[in-house]
Amino acid sequence: MKIQDLLNKNVMILDLQATEKIAAIEEMIHKLVDQGVVTDFEAFKEGILAREALTSTGLGDGIAMPHSKNAAVKEATVLFAKSNKGVDYESLDGQPTDLFFMIAAPEGANDTHLAALAELSQYLMKDGFADKLRQVTSPDEVFALFDSAEEKAEEPATVEPAAEGSDFLVAVTACTTGIAHTYMAQEALQKVAAELGVGIKVETNGASGIGNKLTAEDIARAKGVIVAADKAVEMERFDGKPLVQRPVADGIRKTEELINLALSGQAPIYHASHKGEAASTTSSAGAGLYKHLMSGVSQMLPFVIGGGILIALAFLFDQFMGVPQDQLAQLGSYHEIAALFKSIGGAAFGFMLPVLAGYIAYSIAEKPGLAPGFVAGALAASGAAFGKVPFASGGKETLALVGIPSGFLGALVGGFLAGYAVNFLKKALKGLPKSLEGIKSILLYPLLGTAVTGFLMLAVNIPMAAINTGLNGFLEGLSGTSAVLLGLVVGGMMAIDMGGPFNKAAYIFGTGTLAATVSTGGSVVMAAVMAGGMVPPLAVFVATLLFRNKFTEEERNSGITNIVMGLSFITEGAIPFGAADPARAIPSFVAGSALTGALVGLAGIKLMAPHGGIFVIGLTTNPLLYLLFVLVGAVVSGILFGALRKPLK
Repeated sequence: MKIQDLLNKNVMILDLQATEKIAAIEEMIHKLVDQGVVTDFEAFKEGILAREALTSTGLGDGIAMPHSKNAAVKEATVLFAKSNKGVDYESLDGQPTDLFFMIAAPEGANDTHLAALAELSQYLMKDGFADKLRQVTSPDEVFALFDSAEEKAEEPATVEPAAEGSDFLVAVTACTTGIAHTYMAQEALQKVAAELGVGIKVETNGASGIGNKLTAEDIARAKGVIVAADKAVEMERFDGKPLVQRPVADGIRKTEELINLALSGQAPIYHASHKGEAASTTSSAGAGLYKHLMSGVSQMLPFVIGGGILIALAFLFDQFMGVPQDQLAQLGSYHEIAALFKSIGGAAFGFMLPVLAGYIAYSIAEKPGLAPGFVAGALAASGAAFGKVPFASGGKETLALVGIPSGFLGALVGGFLAGYAVNFLKKALKGLPKSLEGIKSILLYPLLGTAVTGFLMLAVNIPMAAINTGLNGFLEGLSGTSAVLLGLVVGGMMAIDMGGPFNKAAYIFGTGTLAATVSTGGSVVMAAVMAGGMVPPLAVFVATLLFRNKFTEEERNSGITNIVMGLSFITEGAIPFGAADPARAIPSFVAGSALTGALVGLAGIKLMAPHGGIFVIGLTTNPLLYLLFVLVGAVVSGILFGALRKPLK
């Protein structure tokens, strides 16, 4: 599939009117909706903004490629838009954006369109191509320009050195979605390397799989390695090589710097048995731990959300259909339909701890850490530990295996233990004869890693179970001042960075309380977290409504769409306002979110679902009061934000 097959003349915008990011996104989506390409404006916009919350798709040099694979899309389409005024799009280089390619892909589409997107990225990196696009005046000229560029010879997958004996590098590019940044970084590295007379081969880890895969011969030949990636890539193959590891954005914006560093002899040598050492070249130890934690959490959340909501629905069905007073112990599984939902949800929920621990270990030790990590999570769930028990006939006690589940905290600690235990084994087994090299990954790492991790967990489960039991007991007994304080803290954290580390820390804490509280009606902490997260987008609407003279038309329109974002528990809808005016917006948002969280804690409202906003409001213990508290926080934040904001000039 060629990029011309996805471009649509009917949706092109050759004079984009918006000058702000959100307004520009909405203008393009309206065009897609008007032409029947997108069926649901809000659903598609939500997908676009969710992608923007990860990393701006404003790639620099005046180019942006917003994209979403979304159920609201009827057919794969690329919308081309050109702005004559420039748009403040929060691009990676901080400069205005004037060329847009909005990529709309159906949710169930195959990956043929991804090849075309890679081709688009490569077109845009060619010298003079973007400038020619800025001069077009009709859709036909756009197609003619791509047709003309297509006629040129296809670039080789590997850029050979300018002269025999010159330097040669290998590189890997990967972004979180594997669509745009991955291929832009590839093209940038190839282009700059050619200009410097350096040979390079770039492997892409895109959404359609691995392209231009590096071979053992390529790596052996290379003087250095560049990894420009925002997600985990296969690293063990680079053992012993000078390696530069940076975000994918640096592959696009700081290409020459990366190439020179890889060739300078100053790049750290990567050791597969010490993954943490390579990571430390680009981030602090704390950032590394956070990265490992988020790797596990991101993989765990689908199981928590899917399983948690299904279990919550089981309780809701039984409550609605009625359960006899003497059968309340079976609430959630009394009626057949409820029991079915609880069984399915329980199966999904049961994967939560093994997946969390498994992918923390995977982030630390790569593939060899996966099996020991899953085992650590499973042992945390089952609670296998050494404990003293009496003989069957009474008398003296003896050590034996007992079941004391350590829950979320045990799985978290177990994931890190598994990862670092496997890294230790890699170091310990490094001196084995080369003839045994092949059995390390298939026998020694799984066997020894699982055994070592398992025995460590038998000891770790005891203190972790005590902490977990104490924490759950504390949370279950929350009332009055304690509940108010905890609700205030987690509610406020949800608004500090609206999707960043503080927000995620509060959300992880909230979801971690669910497993032990679903059977008792849900978690007050989870209720405070979700309520606090709903406030900032709703506060944006309140501010733009009450202080219209302080916001542009585009911002007022965005304020309206933030109603849906807020009610859906998508805190990221307020990010553009927080980023544009952090000194006034963020303190205002934090004040309202903290107030809402405190009120939820004071009232002791519980929630059985980890996500969903207004769509799971029936799963709270007091829906009307819960909505009232969210509204109070939104009004307080909105008034503060509007009052502090400076009038338009």
